[in-house]
Amino acid sequence: MPPSSANAAVDEDSPESRILDAALVQFERVGVKKSTIEDIARIAGVDRVTVYRRIGSRDDLVRAVFTREVTNLLVELEKLTVKHDNIADLIAESLVTVIRAWRTNKMVQRLMTLEPDRLLPQLSTEGGATFTMAVAATTLTIEAAADRGLVPRHSDAAVRAEILCRIVQSLILLPSATVPLDSDSELDRFARRYLTSIVTD
Repeated sequence: MPPSSANAAVDEDSPESRILDAALVQFERVGVKKSTIEDIARIAGVDRVTVYRRIGSRDDLVRAVFTREVTNLLVELEKLTVKHDNIADLIAESLVTVIRAWRTNKMVQRLMTLEPDRLLPQLSTEGGATFTMAVAATTLTIEAAADRGLVPRHSDAAVRAEILCRIVQSLILLPSATVPLDSDSELDRFARRYLTSIVTD
């Protein structure tokens, strides 16, 4: 779930940033299978050799774009940590923000429809780096909340953070089950009832 101030800002004018912007646009349009390095290089205004040197293969581009999308979301979540003086409000808005971002991301929805086999590994077998980043960010949020007196200080904050992240990951991987979580209000209630206690008990 939440934030990490460790996420450094990316130079928006760098070749890497332009390449990732171009890859995102191309993946949103036609998915990964129909995208070529040449397509992405042309949109980015660089040659194909630059794409290979700066990022790598098409699969490397998928990983890099996905990682940047996650990083951008964590930056957005970080802003919520100073917005709330109530831990239930913070956790509820964080969950709603994450799930809404997933459900409305054009690249994600395109790949889920056309090529789920390319996207789902980023959330499971190949998603270790981004998951670790999310856990570290959530740990910082819990510790910051403890500093503000919003939750008790726990020696196992990182474990609690990982539990939260694993639950959120499962909601992304399996959105439809017996618990209704289609709307923001349903997600809000779920977070307040079941997730808040993970960090307050």
